[in-house]
Amino acid sequence: MCIRRILATVFATAALAGLGLTGAATATATAGSVTPASVTPGECTDGGGTIDRSTPVLPTCRGGMYDGQTVD
Repeated sequence: MCIRRILATVFATAALAGLGLTGAATATATAGSVTPASVTPGECTDGGGTIDRSTPVLPTCRGGMYDGQTVD
């Protein structure tokens, strides 16, 4: 009887640990596709864009991978 409880606890723990690892992998996969709110000047130029300083509030990256993002 005691062995059954121990085995049930071991299986339940392993199942919950497996779900935790799956959730972490999913969070990591989706985090890579998020576009940043602002980019550095180096990221803008490395992504194929140019820095447009004629915008009124903040410089903006024009063209390339970060087109339209603010540059800080």
